[in-house]
Amino acid sequence: MATTVTAKGQVTIPKAVRDLLGIVPGSKVDFHRAADGSVILTRADKKQPASLFQRLRGHAGKGLDTDAIMAMTRGEA
Repeated sequence: MATTVTAKGQVTIPKAVRDLLGIVPGSKVDFHRAADGSVILTRADKKQPASLFQRLRGHAGKGLDTDAIMAMTRGEA
């Protein structure tokens, strides 16, 4: 992915990269120079992006509370 540097030295991080690293407004990023001369972008605030499981955790859907779901799984409903 390529992006253009502005006159102020700013770039837009592509959405795919932001999503991959979990970068949102206010996130801090860091740049590291690798031994081969390439530059690596990482999150500086050490927060890991939420996995798919973490994002879905606690969402059982509308209309069912925990007791109703447990009753259904136990065959009580």
